Parts: sequence; structure tokens; C-alpha cells
Amino acid sequence: MNAVDVLKYGQQTALNTLKAFPEAEWNRPGACGIWSVKDIIAHLASYEHMLVEVLGGFLEGGPTPTLEKMGAGLEQFNAEEVSARRDQSMAEVLAEFNEVHAQTMTLAARIPADTYRQNGTLPWYGSEYDLDDFIVYTFYGHKREHSAQIAAFSDSLAR
Repeated sequence: MNAVDVLKYGQQTALNTLKAFPEAEWNRPGACGIWSVKDIIAHLASYEHMLVEVLGGFLEGGPTPTLEKMGAGLEQFNAEEVSARRDQSMAEVLAEFNEVHAQTMTLAARIPADTYRQNGTLPWYGSEYDLDDFIVYTFYGHKREHSAQIAAFSDSLAR
């Protein structure tokens, strides 16, 4: 697997789905439960921050406040992160999403390929998993899932 490609294609899927969604409806609740499309992107941006921290840990280390907040309770983390971006415009949330993803890509490209395949490097995720697994399930799959929700919401609005 090529983790950099997987990350690139996950982001591309999300952005392509947004292009097809009517801008006038970005703030309408209902895309994912009570979340709007803007809320979904805010949610994904918060996950992207967490990935920057995780990937940085494989390179130079550093604090992991986003990961720690997430570990304290996923439901609360999601609610707080979406709420923190509530007063931002969609353009601001999307810019953050893209900027942090660019950081992700820079860090991911610096990690040796063998490192991605070493089981147990993320003990809090599970000793039987590797960084490739984490990226596929927590990021690529996550973006694909929310992209499908956005597309389905778009279809429902068109009816």
C-alpha cells in the first residue's frame, strides 16, 4: 500500500463530493444526523489535526492535544470540535481542512515506507495494527463514508 496515495485519494474524494454539492445548502442540517455539510468538514478537519500529531510522532515527536482530547471521549470530542468551528464560514472551515491536509501530506511523505507496515507502532490503536491500517480505516474510510453521506444528502435535496 502507498499511504501517501491513500491520503491523497481520500482528500480528493471529499473535495470532489463538495464540488457537486450546492453551496447554498452547506449549512443545512441533516447531512449526517443533525450535522450540516459544513459540520462534516469541520469534523474531518479535526481528525486531520489528529493525524498531523500522529505522523509527527513518527518523525520528531511533540505534543498530541487533539489525540488526547479524542481519547477522552469521541462523542464529546466530535461535538466540541464541530462547535468550535460553528461561527466560521464554510470557506474558513474548508481552508483549514485543506491546509492541515497539506501538513499531513508533507509529514506522510517523510515517513519511511517500512514504518507504515510495522505492527504495534500505535499501541493505543491496537498492537496488531500498523500505521497503514490506521490511515485506511480512520482517514480514507472515514472520508469516503462522509463523502457518501454528503452525496446522499445532495440527492435528497434534489428531489
